[in-house]
Parts: sequence; structure tokens; C-alpha cells
Amino acid sequence: MGLLTIGAFAKASRLSPKALRLYDELGLLTPVRVDPVTGYRFYAPEQLDRARLVAWLRRIGMPLARIRKVCELEAAAASQEIRAFWSEVEADTAARRDLTAFLVDQLSWKDHEMSVHSTPLTIRYAALSDTGLVRESNQDAAYAGPRLLAVADGFGTGGAPASAAAIAVLKRLDTESIPAGSLLNVLEDAVDQARHAVRDHAESGTTLTAMLWTGDRLALVHIGDSRAHLLRDGELFQITHDHTLVQSMVDEGRLTPEEAVSHPQRSLLIRALAAGTDVTPEMRLHDVRPGDRYLLCSDGLSTVVPTEEVCRVLSTITDPEQAVRELITLANRSGGPDNVSCVVADVLELG
Repeated sequence: MGLLTIGAFAKASRLSPKALRLYDELGLLTPVRVDPVTGYRFYAPEQLDRARLVAWLRRIGMPLARIRKVCELEAAAASQEIRAFWSEVEADTAARRDLTAFLVDQLSWKDHEMSVHSTPLTIRYAALSDTGLVRESNQDAAYAGPRLLAVADGFGTGGAPASAAAIAVLKRLDTESIPAGSLLNVLEDAVDQARHAVRDHAESGTTLTAMLWTGDRLALVHIGDSRAHLLRDGELFQITHDHTLVQSMVDEGRLTPEEAVSHPQRSLLIRALAAGTDVTPEMRLHDVRPGDRYLLCSDGLSTVVPTEEVCRVLSTITDPEQAVRELITLANRSGGPDNVSCVVADVLELG
């Protein structure tokens, strides 16, 4: 088969002549011959595979610079690069979905202060962090105060300073009075400050799960695989979603929840506060009721203590201080393979 004109090549590759001219200028898809008089571009039939790949990659939204990189790779490496790109797209979409939900809640709550719970509410809380039985140092950090509950699980060479830095930034919110209409901006600023604080610790990062008390609601900030749970009417609900590779595989149907428990990469994070990343944490608002009990914990608890045991402790031990101690004891009885941190808070009517 001879050379194809730009019109014939465009039809065969499903790329427009305008797109082909652009890709020629960018060096992404160069014609084999350009007529010196007319300027007409001619393409070889064997260029169709590359052109169709470019068309498909554009349809999934891949930037041209990255498409050029993919086109230069061998098939296996190109497949891996496409998979990595789509994981980034899904993470970005999830972050925007979470932010959209938060904005809907925030705007719905704009006049919420005019209709707050008739009886003032408060929280009773306790926090505890333990090194565990295997690790030599504790890279977790936990905090509980009148307005803020937080757990961070550091990783890398400077994991302990990273988790401590993130918590230290959020602790400033514990003494501030925050109008309902300013909550989103305040949280965004705090998370941004925490991100910059963590970046000062190279090759390190941290998860962050925190709840900010806002009258009769709690604002949740979450990134990573630490967790937040709600015990309400005797039932325990996980109200955060793990940002791990294994959880993403469960979401896609490639793993069952049972298989995920023993997967060798179950601790591999796809979202965290870390140097070189700029991902947005999940943010939501939660209505609270008198009698609610919240648990925030690092994966040192959730990976070794069955949910039924956690629910039993939270349901039967009324004092938050005793509850966090019992949960950490259970983690250590199960081998204590990791640092473990817990925060327990009860919602109470004031007075």
C-alpha cells in the first residue's frame, strides 16, 4: 500500500486533519513526507497504529506531553503508564466528588446556626497512642480536645515528625471560634498548612483523619488509611474510605474484601500528605446526636482487631479513657505489629 494523504489518514485514524497538523508540529505524529511545493502531508499505513493509540489516549483525557511518552514506550511499559495515569484521574475525580459533597453540605448549612439543636451539645473524649510490640519507635500521633479529634500515622524516615507536624497545625483550630459559613475555608487553610509542614520532612508523609466540632455537627477531614467510625444505636459504621491500592481494587471489583485483608500490598497508600504530592483530602460534614460515639484510629488497630471486638468495646465500656486503653490492649494482644492510636469521643447534652 502506498502513502496516504492527510485526508485518507485522518479518516482511517479517526483524527481530524487539524489534529494531525498539531501533532506534526509537536513531533508526536510526524508524516513520512511533506510535499515541498504544496505542503501536503503524507503518512505511511504503518503509522495508523500509533495514530489510533493517540486518538484513544486523547479520548481518556491524557495530556499530549504524556501521550508522547507513552508512544515511545514498549507495550508493557506503556500499559503500566496508562494504568498509572488512570489511577491519578480516579483519585482526582474522587477528591472532586468529595469536595462537591462537602460544598453541598456547606451551602445547605449556610443558615444552620439559626436552627441548631435545642439542647447545647458537648463531647467527652480521650486519646492514646502506643508503639506496639514490634516497632522500635512510634510514628503515630493522636489528639483529642474540646473541638478537635485527630489521628495521624506517619511513614518514611521522618514519619514521626511528619505526623506530629500535621496534628500540630490542626490543633490551632481547637481554640478558635469558627462561623459555619467559614468552615470550608478554615479547613482548607489548615490542611494546606499541614501539607506544607509535612513537606519539610523529606521522604516522609502521613495519613490524617480529623474531626472538628462545630456545634451540632462534626466536620471530617480524611486522607490515607487511618479511619473514623461512628457507634450509633448499637451499630458501628465506618465513615471514612481507605485511600489504599487494595481498597481501590476492591472498589473496582478486582478483589473481595476478604482477599484484601491478607493482600501483601494492603498498606500501600494512593493518597496521603507527603512531599511531592498535592492531593486533596476528603472533607464532609456529619450531623451528630446525643449518645453518638466516635472512634478515630490508625491502621495499627483496624488491621489486627476484628470489627466485632471494636464494637463490643465501644458498646460496653462507657468511659472514653478506659475504652482507648482497652482497644490498644487488644491490638497488642493480637501481636502489636504496628503503632496503634485511638481517639474516642462521646456526644453529650450539656447541662
